[in-house]
Amino acid sequence: MLEFSGLGAVTERRAADDQPCWTAGSRWYAVQCLSNREFVAATQLRNQGFTTFLPCQVKTRRHARRFDSVRRPLFPGYLFVQLDLSRDRWRSINGTLGVARLVGHTETPSAAPAGSIEAIRSACDGFDVVNRSGDIAPGDMIRVARGPFSDLVGKLERLDSAARVHVLLELMGRRASVVLSRDQIIPELAAA
Repeated sequence: MLEFSGLGAVTERRAADDQPCWTAGSRWYAVQCLSNREFVAATQLRNQGFTTFLPCQVKTRRHARRFDSVRRPLFPGYLFVQLDLSRDRWRSINGTLGVARLVGHTETPSAAPAGSIEAIRSACDGFDVVNRSGDIAPGDMIRVARGPFSDLVGKLERLDSAARVHVLLELMGRRASVVLSRDQIIPELAAA
Protein backbone atom coordinates (compact mmCIF):
# COMPACT_ATOMS: atom_id res chain seq x y z
CA MET A 1 0.00 0.00 0.00
CA LEU A 2 1.49 3.36 -0.99
CA GLU A 3 1.00 6.53 1.01
CA PHE A 4 1.88 10.10 0.14
CA SER A 5 3.49 12.32 2.77
CA GLY A 6 3.20 16.08 3.02
CA LEU A 7 6.62 16.47 1.39
CA GLY A 8 5.53 14.70 -1.77
CA ALA A 9 7.51 11.58 -0.92
CA VAL A 10 5.93 8.21 -1.46
CA THR A 11 6.26 5.64 1.27
CA GLU A 12 5.41 1.99 1.10
CA ARG A 13 3.58 0.26 3.90
CA ARG A 14 4.41 -3.36 4.47
CA ALA A 15 1.41 -5.63 4.29
CA ALA A 16 1.25 -8.97 6.10
CA ASP A 17 1.43 -10.89 2.82
CA ASP A 18 4.24 -8.62 1.52
CA GLN A 19 6.79 -9.89 4.05
CA PRO A 20 9.97 -11.29 2.49
CA CYS A 21 10.28 -15.02 2.11
CA TRP A 22 13.38 -16.19 3.92
CA THR A 23 15.72 -18.63 2.27
CA ALA A 24 18.72 -20.39 3.75
CA GLY A 25 21.31 -18.10 2.09
CA SER A 26 19.35 -14.88 2.56
CA ARG A 27 21.02 -12.22 4.75
CA TRP A 28 20.77 -8.47 5.31
CA TYR A 29 23.47 -6.22 3.84
CA ALA A 30 24.11 -2.50 4.37
CA VAL A 31 23.93 -0.16 1.40
CA GLN A 32 25.70 3.20 1.61
CA CYS A 33 23.61 5.89 -0.07
CA LEU A 34 24.46 9.23 -1.59
CA SER A 35 23.78 12.24 0.61
CA ASN A 36 20.05 12.55 1.43
CA ARG A 37 19.12 9.91 -1.17
CA GLU A 38 18.07 7.05 1.11
CA PHE A 39 14.38 7.14 0.09
CA VAL A 40 15.24 7.38 -3.62
CA ALA A 41 17.66 4.45 -3.37
CA ALA A 42 15.12 2.31 -1.45
CA THR A 43 12.46 2.97 -4.09
CA GLN A 44 14.83 2.18 -6.96
CA LEU A 45 16.00 -1.05 -5.31
CA ARG A 46 12.39 -2.16 -4.68
CA ASN A 47 11.63 -1.44 -8.36
CA GLN A 48 14.46 -3.85 -9.24
CA GLY A 49 12.87 -6.57 -7.09
CA PHE A 50 15.10 -6.31 -4.00
CA THR A 51 13.68 -6.44 -0.47
CA THR A 52 14.76 -3.28 1.34
CA PHE A 53 14.54 -1.98 4.88
CA LEU A 54 15.00 1.70 5.68
CA PRO A 55 14.38 2.21 9.41
CA CYS A 56 13.16 5.73 10.15
CA GLN A 57 12.33 8.00 13.03
CA VAL A 58 9.83 10.83 13.09
CA LYS A 59 11.37 14.24 13.71
CA THR A 60 9.68 17.58 14.27
CA ARG A 61 10.81 20.31 11.93
CA ARG A 62 10.37 23.98 12.72
CA HIS A 63 10.03 26.33 9.79
CA ALA A 64 8.33 29.71 9.39
CA ARG A 65 6.59 29.50 12.77
CA ARG A 66 5.17 26.10 11.89
CA PHE A 67 5.87 22.62 13.15
CA ASP A 68 5.56 19.54 11.02
CA SER A 69 6.65 15.95 11.44
CA VAL A 70 8.88 14.32 8.86
CA ARG A 71 10.40 10.86 8.50
CA ARG A 72 14.17 10.76 8.69
CA PRO A 73 16.43 7.70 8.36
CA LEU A 74 17.48 6.19 11.68
CA PHE A 75 20.94 5.58 10.17
CA PRO A 76 21.54 8.57 7.86
CA GLY A 77 23.26 7.53 4.66
CA TYR A 78 22.41 3.82 4.94
CA LEU A 79 19.65 1.34 4.21
CA PHE A 80 19.52 -2.46 4.25
CA VAL A 81 18.83 -4.92 1.48
CA GLN A 82 18.12 -8.64 1.77
CA LEU A 83 20.26 -10.76 -0.53
CA ASP A 84 21.31 -14.29 -1.27
CA LEU A 85 24.74 -13.69 -2.82
CA SER A 86 24.66 -16.99 -4.71
CA ARG A 87 21.25 -16.30 -6.27
CA ASP A 88 20.68 -12.52 -6.54
CA ARG A 89 22.26 -10.14 -9.05
CA TRP A 90 23.73 -8.06 -6.24
CA ARG A 91 26.38 -6.26 -8.32
CA SER A 92 23.63 -4.19 -9.99
CA ILE A 93 23.00 -2.48 -6.63
CA ASN A 94 26.18 -0.39 -6.98
CA GLY A 95 24.82 1.17 -10.19
CA THR A 96 21.42 2.05 -8.75
CA LEU A 97 20.28 5.67 -8.55
CA GLY A 98 20.97 7.02 -5.05
CA VAL A 99 23.39 4.23 -4.08
CA ALA A 100 27.07 4.85 -3.42
CA ARG A 101 28.04 1.20 -2.79
CA LEU A 102 27.31 -2.02 -0.95
CA VAL A 103 29.25 -2.04 2.32
CA GLY A 104 32.03 -4.63 2.48
CA HIS A 105 35.74 -5.12 3.13
CA THR A 106 36.59 -6.90 -0.12
CA GLU A 107 34.92 -7.40 -3.50
CA THR A 108 31.93 -9.08 -1.81
CA PRO A 109 29.60 -7.27 0.58
CA SER A 110 29.68 -8.01 4.32
CA ALA A 111 26.46 -9.25 5.92
CA ALA A 112 24.99 -7.54 8.97
CA PRO A 113 25.30 -9.53 12.20
CA ALA A 114 22.65 -12.25 12.37
CA GLY A 115 19.53 -11.06 14.17
CA SER A 116 20.50 -7.38 14.35
CA ILE A 117 18.30 -6.16 11.49
CA GLU A 118 15.47 -8.46 12.59
CA ALA A 119 15.62 -6.86 16.06
CA ILE A 120 15.30 -3.38 14.55
CA ARG A 121 12.44 -4.54 12.29
CA SER A 122 10.57 -5.92 15.29
CA ALA A 123 10.72 -2.47 16.93
CA CYS A 124 9.18 -0.81 13.84
CA ASP A 125 5.60 -0.17 12.87
CA GLY A 126 4.15 -0.94 9.42
CA PHE A 127 5.81 2.16 7.95
CA ASP A 128 9.31 1.15 9.18
CA VAL A 129 9.26 3.88 11.84
CA VAL A 130 11.06 2.82 15.01
CA ASN A 131 8.92 3.01 18.14
CA ARG A 132 11.44 4.10 20.76
CA SER A 133 9.12 4.93 23.63
CA GLY A 134 9.93 1.53 25.13
CA ASP A 135 9.43 0.83 28.81
CA ILE A 136 9.45 4.09 30.68
CA ALA A 137 8.52 4.73 34.27
CA PRO A 138 7.86 7.78 36.43
CA GLY A 139 11.11 9.45 37.42
CA ASP A 140 12.88 8.59 34.15
CA MET A 141 14.51 11.33 32.12
CA ILE A 142 12.89 11.69 28.70
CA ARG A 143 13.37 13.78 25.56
CA VAL A 144 10.44 15.25 23.65
CA ALA A 145 10.77 13.93 20.08
CA ARG A 146 7.88 15.74 18.35
CA GLY A 147 5.71 18.80 18.74
CA PRO A 148 6.29 22.33 19.96
CA PHE A 149 8.51 21.17 22.84
CA SER A 150 10.75 19.13 20.51
CA ASP A 151 14.28 18.39 21.85
CA LEU A 152 13.50 19.50 25.41
CA VAL A 153 14.59 17.13 28.18
CA GLY A 154 12.45 16.60 31.25
CA LYS A 155 11.44 14.23 34.00
CA LEU A 156 8.49 11.89 33.57
CA GLU A 157 6.01 12.53 36.39
CA ARG A 158 3.26 10.01 35.60
CA LEU A 159 1.57 7.94 32.90
CA ASP A 160 -2.18 8.02 32.20
CA SER A 161 -4.24 5.12 30.95
CA ALA A 162 -5.20 7.26 27.92
CA ALA A 163 -1.64 7.05 26.48
CA ARG A 164 -0.78 10.48 27.89
CA VAL A 165 2.26 11.37 29.93
CA HIS A 166 2.84 14.18 32.39
CA VAL A 167 6.34 15.59 32.02
CA LEU A 168 8.14 18.20 34.10
CA LEU A 169 10.01 20.50 31.69
CA GLU A 170 12.23 23.52 32.19
CA LEU A 171 10.53 26.33 30.24
CA MET A 172 11.76 29.93 30.31
CA GLY A 173 13.60 29.45 33.57
CA ARG A 174 10.66 27.80 35.36
CA ARG A 175 9.52 24.22 35.76
CA ALA A 176 6.20 23.43 34.19
CA SER A 177 4.16 20.25 34.04
CA VAL A 178 3.13 19.44 30.47
CA VAL A 179 0.76 16.74 29.22
CA LEU A 180 1.97 15.01 26.05
CA SER A 181 1.07 11.98 23.99
CA ARG A 182 3.21 8.93 24.81
CA ASP A 183 4.42 8.70 21.21
CA GLN A 184 5.93 12.20 21.46
CA ILE A 185 8.62 11.15 23.95
CA ILE A 186 11.64 8.88 23.94
CA PRO A 187 13.92 7.84 26.80
CA GLU A 188 16.82 10.29 27.15
CA LEU A 189 19.47 7.55 26.87
CA ALA A 190 18.00 6.36 23.52
CA ALA A 191 18.06 9.90 22.16
CA ALA A 192 21.82 10.31 22.43
